[in-house]
Amino acid sequence: MASIHKDIAIDASPDHVWDAVRDFGALHTRLVPGFVLDTKLDGDARIVTFSNGTVARELLVDCDDARRRLVYAITSERLKQHSASVQVIADGDGRSRLLWTVDVLPHEIGPYMNAQMDQAALAMQKALGRAAA
Repeated sequence: MASIHKDIAIDASPDHVWDAVRDFGALHTRLVPGFVLDTKLDGDARIVTFSNGTVARELLVDCDDARRRLVYAITSERLKQHSASVQVIADGDGRSRLLWTVDVLPHEIGPYMNAQMDQAALAMQKALGRAAA
């Protein structure tokens, strides 16, 4: 299984970053605008349309406000396994780190997923840093 880990520095308070992360239906407006074009809620899931045209159904597994940790999973024909966790931690005065881990099968999709996560990280830094200013 490919296990991908991102440690993303964000120039915004942990409360601000967590508020955007936990807003499960607002990826396209608050967390990663431009990288995600649309998000629609469907019960405990969100239907996500990415800028490259890919559409994914992401199921909310857990949202823990005390730990500032959100967990979601994807099931699809292409993916045998996909689980992800995002956790927001303080990183000095008014700064945060977003720890994002994705475990995915098949292995061959790992490099693609890694590159997509890098693009998402840049979108997060831009959106959240600007919103906090």
